[in-house]
Amino acid sequence: MDPKLAMYLGYLALSLVLTAWVSRTLYRNGQVFLDDALGDERLALSINHLLVVGFWLLNAGFVAVMIQVEGQVTNATNAVETLSMKLGLVLLVLGAVHLSNIYILNRFRRRRMLENSPPPIPPTMYLPPANP
Repeated sequence: MDPKLAMYLGYLALSLVLTAWVSRTLYRNGQVFLDDALGDERLALSINHLLVVGFWLLNAGFVAVMIQVEGQVTNATNAVETLSMKLGLVLLVLGAVHLSNIYILNRFRRRRMLENSPPPIPPTMYLPPANP
């Protein structure tokens, strides 16, 4: 088998397996975070499903676009080096997508917590007017 073809097949297989593993882990462990962030279990479950679909579309599309290798892959060493660079890039994109999702969802969570928190000053307390 041509080393370049073997590298392509390995890249596709490993990238999709990694995407599946990360997607499954985020889905399972992210549900609790989404429940807390959104305050509605049914809405959180729906958003969790939508995030998984978006995650798959984005990552599978990225893997497909990045499959092409410029130059020659003539032996196993070149194939492993190229595969390592490609998989590293996929992992970096997976991490960036995950961190951006967490950042956005944490903003929702923080806003919800602020809306549900008691006022900083009890409503019965009187504050004198400030002196000009």
